[in-house]
Amino acid sequence: MANRDVKRDVPMRWDRKMQQRLARGEAAALGELYDRFASLVHGLAHRVLDDERAADRITRDVFAHVWEHPDAYDPRQGPLRTWVATLTHRFAVQRLRATETAALARGGPGTAEELELKVRHASVAARADYIVQSMPAPLRAALELAYFQRRDYRQTAADLGVTEDEARRRLRLGLQLLSTARDAPTAPEAPGAPPGYGGAA
Repeated sequence: MANRDVKRDVPMRWDRKMQQRLARGEAAALGELYDRFASLVHGLAHRVLDDERAADRITRDVFAHVWEHPDAYDPRQGPLRTWVATLTHRFAVQRLRATETAALARGGPGTAEELELKVRHASVAARADYIVQSMPAPLRAALELAYFQRRDYRQTAADLGVTEDEARRRLRLGLQLLSTARDAPTAPEAPGAPPGYGGAA
């Protein structure tokens, strides 16, 4: 148990140290953060916006916000990765809503209700992607076999080299985590608010 606690604390120490370096204005720290999380940020933004240039803009905005407001991250609320993902999700949803609202105001097709439905679907899809990426590898592997490769739990167990009971357990836990994608709100929140991705990280 002690070893598990030590392992769990290693990334949290990195998160706290990174926050302290950013707060001191270390440009190298921002570079390290970007190298580690840029693909995550861009991928989540693209999942919401379905637009490469808009995702590039959100990526810049997110890292600019982290650089300008490192103290907005509270390590007690969860991992830095989750906070960065939450910022990305929030910024991307805000941009999608603003873009679609402007299109409606110009007489574009659709209704306000359809706009909110589109925002909701994009938000849930992005959150689900993040949850799957953040799952422990055994759960993610079981879900990918069962739902992307259409394996049943017996085939999943055989492919993973585990018992059928273990395969069912992994699938159940993975689905429980994935179901939380629909629980978090899509309404804009104040930047720096506690992460909205629950225990997915």
